[in-house]
Amino acid sequence: MSSPDSPKGAVVAVRGLVKTFVQAGPWPWSPERAVRAVQGVDFEVAPGEVIALVGQSGSGKTTVSRIVLGLEEPTDGQILLDGERWDGRTESDRRTRRARYQYVPQDAMGALDPQQTALEHVVETLAVLGGRDRAQAKADGVAMLQRLGLGERLDALPREMSGGEQRRVTLARVLALDPSLVVADEPTSGLDPDRRASVLEALVGNLPEHAGCILVTHDMTEAREWCDRVLVMLAGRVIEEIDLAESEPAHPYARILFDPWSGAVPREPLATQGCPYQPNCPLDTARAPDSPCGRAVPALTAMDGPEHRVACYAHGSSSQS
Repeated sequence: MSSPDSPKGAVVAVRGLVKTFVQAGPWPWSPERAVRAVQGVDFEVAPGEVIALVGQSGSGKTTVSRIVLGLEEPTDGQILLDGERWDGRTESDRRTRRARYQYVPQDAMGALDPQQTALEHVVETLAVLGGRDRAQAKADGVAMLQRLGLGERLDALPREMSGGEQRRVTLARVLALDPSLVVADEPTSGLDPDRRASVLEALVGNLPEHAGCILVTHDMTEAREWCDRVLVMLAGRVIEEIDLAESEPAHPYARILFDPWSGAVPREPLATQGCPYQPNCPLDTARAPDSPCGRAVPALTAMDGPEHRVACYAHGSSSQS
């Protein structure tokens, strides 16, 4: 199931991703309605690269991450992992490859077995998913937990661990498998700033050299500090892709996310036609009589280099075809 369009060397390539959910009404006789959670998303992740998906709740970032891992099927579009089609496969076919594509959950405590120690969690993962014998799994598990600063906590149960330690156990299970891709969904949620930094240092600092990482986060400081590129999502679309080491956000919504003192996050309902941010946009041009903002969705357009694209008519975007 390889694709002639798959980019050489990319761990992940997402092409024209669309996901529509059918939502039932509150009553049996209520009509169903289609909810477009993801609308035409494209991006790639290279080996050794960490990208962030950022945006408010409901922007589509978690849905994208679940589709990438094969936990949801896309309505349209393609997912290429290591150059091979991942969407449309049967689960039995995916099962042989699952160890290569790993997920770090937001709720670490809920993901851990209350009756298993830190080491037992990692050993079981390596034995079941990694196919290693118990002796090798134990040796590799001890080594990984030591690398993550848990060498003195091998026999600790989840209830005996701090929130940061629980997160690092979930990381140890994932990283010990030597994955090609790690998708981390709000892995520092609920932690204080110091523990957040230690968890992300453990994740990013121990990624295999050949692996890519997708970090789903609400925290713009995390995105700026730990990620190579950031994809800002709004209403199921990527409205800006940016390398923050080289450029600053240009889209009005992205600028507010990264500098919340500069304005208010969207208060008016997002537009269903044209640019979704148009009702909240602070730019006068967005409400001009001849503005395309209320008529057509702007396309992602390169700004000051190939690593910076923005979907905004004020920055030279054309309408999506």
